[in-house]
Parts: sequence; structure tokens; C-alpha cells
Amino acid sequence: MSSEARSGQRVQMPRWMHRPVRCGPELQKVEEVLAGERLNTVCVGAKCPNRGECYSAGTATFMIMGARCTRGCAFCAVPTGGVEALDPAEPGRVAKAAADLGLRHVVVTSVTRDDLPDGGAGHFAATVEAVRRELPGATVEVLVPDFGGRVEDVDTVIGARPDVFNHNVETVRRLYAEVRPQAEYERTLAVLERSSTAGLATKSGFMVGLGEMIEEVDDLLGDLLVAGCRLVTAGQYLRPSGDNTPVARYWEPGEFEGLETRARGMGFEAVASGPLVRSSYFAHEMADVALGRGVQ
Repeated sequence: MSSEARSGQRVQMPRWMHRPVRCGPELQKVEEVLAGERLNTVCVGAKCPNRGECYSAGTATFMIMGARCTRGCAFCAVPTGGVEALDPAEPGRVAKAAADLGLRHVVVTSVTRDDLPDGGAGHFAATVEAVRRELPGATVEVLVPDFGGRVEDVDTVIGARPDVFNHNVETVRRLYAEVRPQAEYERTLAVLERSSTAGLATKSGFMVGLGEMIEEVDDLLGDLLVAGCRLVTAGQYLRPSGDNTPVARYWEPGEFEGLETRARGMGFEAVASGPLVRSSYFAHEMADVALGRGVQ
């Protein structure tokens, strides 16, 4: 961790982290569809810096099972506590919204629901199935929690056969206790391995700028490959509030380019690496690569 982060001083955000605000009719349409179907998105919940760009392009990442999480990861903007009962109609509303937006690739994530017996795995599967019924020509990507490592729950989601199975590693092994105290590095790898062994296109993502060393990032990439992950995203950590862990360092664009080059050289099929890259950034394009429909 940098001396500035350790001392509590704020690390100044560099110019390359700033981007123009996007607006337009597509953004308004996305907001209206989401509001009409009473749906949450990770774009809003996690304060994604690409929200304007994605909404303006007519797309969004649906966040199911409520707007509050049962965990309190040090990096995350999603509020915790006071979780809601599951709405059995939500999968259908997600499917309808995806159809109204004309999506060709539908990305579904969730808050973590440790309060549920299956962690919400059945709700994920129902959502995949609902989207498939409503949009049989679309591909579906899920970005799931770890379900407490319960293989039967992971298998419930795998059984719905999403086109892409995504579970984020988030950070290097050494920082888990600080950044993700309710998660386990090896458990994350086991979830990914379960997906890849089942033959699904398997994806993960992580943040940099939390105090990791370059060598630790390369070790992380190697661990993902061993687990069968072939799609990876890497982006700059941005502190969502003063209650979250501070930014240790801002990686320069050239460092992200170097990370992408190394990851491709190691054997990843598709890599998205950049300051503002997030898990669902260019998700459709990465899915096309994984499913043999494009070249990246």
C-alpha cells in the first residue's frame, strides 16, 4: 500500500480517470424501462463509472434479489442490511425488460444473499430460464456470488446453462482478509473451476489499486487459468465513499496495456484491461469470443 493510503491522505485522481457525461434518448429509455419493471442494476448500485456510456448504448446489467447485500466488502458501494424477500415475479420482469431493450446479450448479477438457504441460486436459474423463453436468440451471462462455497447451489446455476458464467476474484490472495473478509480466495477459485469443468465459458474480474504488487497480479492470473477461467477483466479500484477502503495507487494506462499483453500471452482468450473496465464492460464482445463468434 502507498504511503499516502497508509497515512489517510487522499490519492489524487489522475486525468485519465475522468470521462464526459453521456446522455441521450437511449439513456432515458433504459431508465424508463428499469423503473417500469421495478428493477435494480449494478450500474446504479455499485456506482459504476460506465453507467452513462452503457445506458446510452441501450444496455444495463440487471441486479436481482434486491438492492441490499448481506456482506460488507470494503471496496463495494452496494448497501448492506435490511434485505428483502425474494420476488418470484422478478425473473419475468428481467426478461421483459431485456426484450423491451432489444438486448442480444443479457447480463444478470445479484447482491449476495447469505440469508437464503440456497444463496439465491434457484432465483438465478429461474432468471436465466425466463430470459431464454422471452429472448431465445439472446445469450445470457451470469455474475454470481460464491454461494458460501456450496457446490449444490453452484450446480443449480450451472444447470441453467448460462452462456457465460462469471464470478469475480476481485483482488489478490494477500488482500482478501482486508478487502473481502467474508469471502475466501480458494473458494472463489473452486466456484470458477466448477463452472469450467462443466463446460461453461468461465469469466472472472478483479481490481487493481488496492495495494497489490505486480507479481501478485500475475500469480492471480495464473490461478485463474488453473481454475479454467479464460475470460478476464481488470480495472482500477475507485473508492465509492469515505467509509470504503482508500485507493492505494492509480495504475497508469500503459500498465493496464501491459497487464492485457501478459494475460493474453498466458493463454486467456479474451481480456478487457483498462482504468474504467468493469465486469460487464464489453461483455457482449467477450462472450462472442468465448462462443466462437468473434475475434478480439
